[in-house]
Amino acid sequence: MHPGSFFHPVSDVLSRVAHKLGLETRLLEVQLKRRWAEIVGEQIAAHTRPDQIRFKKLSVVVENSVWLQQLTFLKPELLDKINGVADRDIVTEITLRVGEIRVLAGGKTEQAHETGGPATPDDAALREAAAHAASVTDPDLRDRLTEVMANALASRADRHRKQSP
Repeated sequence: MHPGSFFHPVSDVLSRVAHKLGLETRLLEVQLKRRWAEIVGEQIAAHTRPDQIRFKKLSVVVENSVWLQQLTFLKPELLDKINGVADRDIVTEITLRVGEIRVLAGGKTEQAHETGGPATPDDAALREAAAHAASVTDPDLRDRLTEVMANALASRADRHRKQSP
């Protein structure tokens, strides 16, 4: 970008919007789930999956206690790789727990659905998110942004329902 230019890179605009809406962490979560093998390597990805980021802590599900022990030693390296994806220190700690890892064709892992997991967005949340993301011209980016916003809306609605008597 040239000094005094009217135009700003889309990535800068989206970063500011995500920060303003408090979606930076959720966007990183989605990116980690989509690119886990690329970020941590095929071997680690075959035995682990990222779960969620809460209070700057990334929860990672590992296949068994052997992998939990191994990854304990690799935490600093994994933190560097994860924060490198975010271009800032969004994650400051990694917690590991043993859980189910499903391997799909091509070696990719699938998120195992656990009770108490993220809420599924309904049609209203999807429509609202799509309306907010409509101005994004890149179709892949628009779809991902819509997905993240719809999930955030569904989670907020789910929390509200749980808090209401």
